[in-house]
Amino acid sequence: MTLDFRRFLQERIGKTPLEQLNSLKSDRAKLCAKLEWRNPWGSVKDRIAYSMITKAEERLELLPDENIIVEPTSGNTGIALAGIGRALGYKVKIIIPERASEASKEIITELGGEVLETADQLCPRVGPGTDQCISLARALVASNSLRGRNERKYFMPNQYENFDNFLAHYQTTGPEIWRQTGGELTHFVCGIGTGGTVTGVGQYLKEREPDVRIVAVQPQRCHHIHGLRNLEESATPLVLKARQHLVDRWITVSDEEAFKAVRGLAFNEQLYVGPSSGAVLAASMRMMKEEDGYYVLIFGDSGMKYHHMYVSLGVFTEEEIERVSRQARHLDSTDAGVLAAHNLTDQMNQRKPLARTGGRGNRDRW
Repeated sequence: MTLDFRRFLQERIGKTPLEQLNSLKSDRAKLCAKLEWRNPWGSVKDRIAYSMITKAEERLELLPDENIIVEPTSGNTGIALAGIGRALGYKVKIIIPERASEASKEIITELGGEVLETADQLCPRVGPGTDQCISLARALVASNSLRGRNERKYFMPNQYENFDNFLAHYQTTGPEIWRQTGGELTHFVCGIGTGGTVTGVGQYLKEREPDVRIVAVQPQRCHHIHGLRNLEESATPLVLKARQHLVDRWITVSDEEAFKAVRGLAFNEQLYVGPSSGAVLAASMRMMKEEDGYYVLIFGDSGMKYHHMYVSLGVFTEEEIERVSRQARHLDSTDAGVLAAHNLTDQMNQRKPLARTGGRGNRDRW
C-alpha cells in the first residue's frame, strides 16, 4: 500500500490549474492565478513537504522506522507533512504558534499529527511566533543524543533552510508556469513565507527569460495574513536570503487591502481564497496600474480554513461565508484539508470520493 501511496503522491502533487481572472482583464494587463489549493492537502506546501521528505529518504537521512518528523510551521506545511507523512508511515509532530488558525491545528490532528503550540505575546501568526516554533523544534532535534538506542530520532525538514524547498518549485512549479503560459508571462507575483516559491520559480523563469519581473509580497507589521511574514519583524529565512537577488520588486500590503481582494475574488470570480492570496492579488492590482503585462500569481490556499477568522475580523458575515463556499469554483471537500486523508484513502481503494457542489454568484464591483 505504501508503494501505491507513493505513486499517488507523485502523480497528484503539482500540475495545478492556471485560471485567468476575467473581471480584472484589460487591454494593458492580463492576470492569471495558479490555484495551489488543488493539491491533495489543499495548499502550495504539498510540493515542498513531498520534496523534503522524499529527498531526505534518498539520502538515507529519514526512515519511517527510525525517525519522527518534527517541523515548525504557521499551518499549511504542517498539514502537508502530517498528510504525506501519514501516507508514508511516519509519525509527525508539528510545532505551531498558538494564534495560528484553529482549523489548521484541527486538520493536522485529524491527519494523525501531534500538535505542540508556542505562546505568542508579540505580533502573532508568522513573525516572532514562527521564530519561537523554530527554536523549539531545534531543541527537540538537539535532544536526539539523549534518546535511547531503540527510540526514534527527531528529523526536522526545516523548510526555512532546506534547499529541497527551493528545488520543489524550481523543478515543478516553475516549469508548469512556463508551459501553461507558453513562456509569455512578464511578471510573477508571490507572497513571502520561507522564500522557496519566489526563489525556485524565479530562478527557473529567469533562466529562460531574464526580463521576467519577479515580485515578492510581504504583509504589514503585526498582520493577520497567515502564511506570510514581514521581514522587518522576523528573521529572513536562509532559503530566501540565498537567492534574494532574484526579486525585482518588493510590495508591502495591508490587511485591509488583502481582505478587500479576498472579497473581490469571492464575489467577482467565485474563487474563495486564503488571506495570502488576497495579499498577492492586492499587490498585483497595484502594480498593473504602473506596468503592463501578463501576470502570474500564486494563490497558496483556499479560504476554507479561515471561516472563523474572516467572520471575527468582519471580512465576511456568516451568511456570506455560506454562500461563497457553496458557489465557489475549483473548490471541493479536499480543499479544507480535514477530509484529505479520507478522500485519498477512498481513491486508493477506488471508492467514489465526495463530490462538490457549485454555482455562480452575483458579480460585485471591485
